[in-house]
Amino acid sequence: MAAKIKTDSFVTEDGKPLPLKSWPAKGEARAVLVALHGFNMYSRYFDDPARWWAGRGITTYAYDQRGFGAAPEARIWGGAEAMAADARAFLALLGPRHAGLPIYLLGDSMGAAVAVLAMTSAAAPEPAPKVAGIILVAPGLWGGSSMHPILRFGLWLSAHTMPWNTATGRGLKRQASDNIPMLRALGRDPLVIRHTRIDAVYGVTQLMGQAYDAAPGLKPPALVLYGEKDEIVPAAPVRKTIKRLPRAPDFSLYPDGWHMLLRDLQAKVVWNDIAAWIQDPTAPLPSGAQAR
Repeated sequence: MAAKIKTDSFVTEDGKPLPLKSWPAKGEARAVLVALHGFNMYSRYFDDPARWWAGRGITTYAYDQRGFGAAPEARIWGGAEAMAADARAFLALLGPRHAGLPIYLLGDSMGAAVAVLAMTSAAAPEPAPKVAGIILVAPGLWGGSSMHPILRFGLWLSAHTMPWNTATGRGLKRQASDNIPMLRALGRDPLVIRHTRIDAVYGVTQLMGQAYDAAPGLKPPALVLYGEKDEIVPAAPVRKTIKRLPRAPDFSLYPDGWHMLLRDLQAKVVWNDIAAWIQDPTAPLPSGAQAR
């Protein structure tokens, strides 16, 4: 069946209704942004930045990806190729809706891996829809072959022998952001997944590895954003990913940025950089972080 966009859902090509949120631009729209959320998050994650971008003439769309938020079969891994196909289908539907406006694709953490795979997948029946640019925020492209083989084997074994097991990540002692009230609010949100099935962890590492391998085929202009205090995605795979891209992306390194760059205490600095890059990719970013 054909994918379609309804008022509050995006119906995929295989008929799954994925909850959809949109934030129309205030006044005259200058651009459209499709935002793909990270692992265990959902579309509401973009509520604050999308409202801010709306005031800068940017219309934002975000849907709950397969296995997350209020999507069908939440907490069950949806599959890398299916998630990439969803992104391609959604972008294809937006073209006629916003004729004449540039469309950008933003991926946050895991969403960045989905975005890269959507724009490069050789298995897709049709070429990826054209976008004016791709924005990778704290990109999670370090699973699969780029992950330590012992850890990779342990995840594979767990996923194939006891996939129902869950993990919270508390034992890793990693901090995702300096915005503690925001983190606590996410902890109270029933649609944010806190107990993750091992097969989903295995699935996301495979997705990130596939996207890492596919990075040399990424053709659109790219903006890569990373925080120096990121304790979730290591810096080394991000540097390697940048080197694998066919042309050097615009890169911004935020000294006070954590993994949740779009929700940190200094998030508006990042929001403003993204809006400025969408307006003019050739101009220096307002934060000056690009120079780093």
